[in-house]
Amino acid sequence: MPLKVPRNSMPTQEPQERINNFKEVALGYELEIAKKEAERCLQCKRPFCKEGCPVEVDIPEFIQALKEDDMQKAIDIIRTKNSLPAVCGRVCPQENQCEMKCVLSKKGEAVAIGRLERFVADWEAEHGRNTEEKIKSNGKKVAIVGAGPAGLTCAGDLAKMGYEVTVFEALHTPGGVLMYGIPEFRLPKAVVKREIEYIESLGVKFENNSVVGKLYDIEELFELGFQSIFIGTGAGLPYFMNIPGENLNGVYSANEFLTRTNLMSAYDFPNSSTPIKVGKKVAIVGAGNVAIDAARTALRLGAEESYIVYRRSRAEMPARLEEIEHAEEEGVKFLLLTSPIKINDDGTGTVKSMTCIRYELGEPDQSGRRSPVAIENSEFTMEIDNIIMAIGQGPNPLIPSSTPNLQTNQKGNIVTLNEDGLTSIEGVYAGGDIVTGAATVILAMGAGKKAARAIDKYLTKQS
Repeated sequence: MPLKVPRNSMPTQEPQERINNFKEVALGYELEIAKKEAERCLQCKRPFCKEGCPVEVDIPEFIQALKEDDMQKAIDIIRTKNSLPAVCGRVCPQENQCEMKCVLSKKGEAVAIGRLERFVADWEAEHGRNTEEKIKSNGKKVAIVGAGPAGLTCAGDLAKMGYEVTVFEALHTPGGVLMYGIPEFRLPKAVVKREIEYIESLGVKFENNSVVGKLYDIEELFELGFQSIFIGTGAGLPYFMNIPGENLNGVYSANEFLTRTNLMSAYDFPNSSTPIKVGKKVAIVGAGNVAIDAARTALRLGAEESYIVYRRSRAEMPARLEEIEHAEEEGVKFLLLTSPIKINDDGTGTVKSMTCIRYELGEPDQSGRRSPVAIENSEFTMEIDNIIMAIGQGPNPLIPSSTPNLQTNQKGNIVTLNEDGLTSIEGVYAGGDIVTGAATVILAMGAGKKAARAIDKYLTKQS
């Protein structure tokens, strides 16, 4: 019975090998292992796994096709709902989504849905994609602002419905956080590029180096002939602790650190034009996925010691368990129940050390996590060469500040009037981190999908 069959593990690079390169850590299933894992699926009459997928993939159906060795059918089923399967198969937190709903997880281990999705998507990349039939245009134009996961999903879904879609991207490469935020060893840039090529094959146009809010504002996009607009600009404005010394040389935001590493190829020094100097000891403040990514990246850039500094315990860490375990295997050290209160100068404007305080956990806060309570007289100082702040990020204020009628909340996030992403401006929708604050790739994709349906309904009524 599948209940008794253990989940098939994911092959990975050995830790001591992978900390010296930026190649993908998880190597992916071979066909034989993928089929063995697919055999574990019970093909439930009521597939709860589908209820846990924000982009509504027909999970049992694609797994059944895989079991039957019909890979083309499997990828066709996935792409009907998901334009970015190779991305989702790598970075989606399936353990908190579809796999958490899997019946097998109640008494054992869930089917490795994400790993199977990745396998099918990678099979397509290896064997070639079926030529898409030309989609007949309905003559209606939609603008997407931001080429991250929310914008790409919205664009792909609308293109499949026949809309003429143009994506305006501020940077020189589309992909958003998929390109500049997530490290190469978790999500190779070649994978993101091929998913974007798929979306382009649907007829979507990309206007890179186009900063909406400067080059055009929302009203001007309407004047250009776009009949509806989706805003998916994400959360790219880093938060800081506002402690003494944060302006010293050697202190980075995680945004800057990862962007320079990923999008500007700092890991490829001396070929890179934007190298990052990493000292022997690097401290990352925070314990989300971004923090773990930064800690693992620091090791690959040459740090001898990389620390996660977090004011709660391991149980409260928001990062994916798999990424935490990979970090531990690679030698990242965890300073838990600890937080910096001051960054100290070496006399030349550069970081020398940081002074920290220890905590104990009190009662749970609104997030359900136990609140850290500072311990009196627990201060200590440790030498450190670089500090990377990874405590969250907020929305870029550029579009809200250039759009007076666009309602935002106190944090600067765009306010939506319903779950479909409708904003305070008729015909303008928003979704992803610009609405929710920093969250996961898959939740942003789900928001893009809902908005695409809402835009279609809105423009159909306008006919």
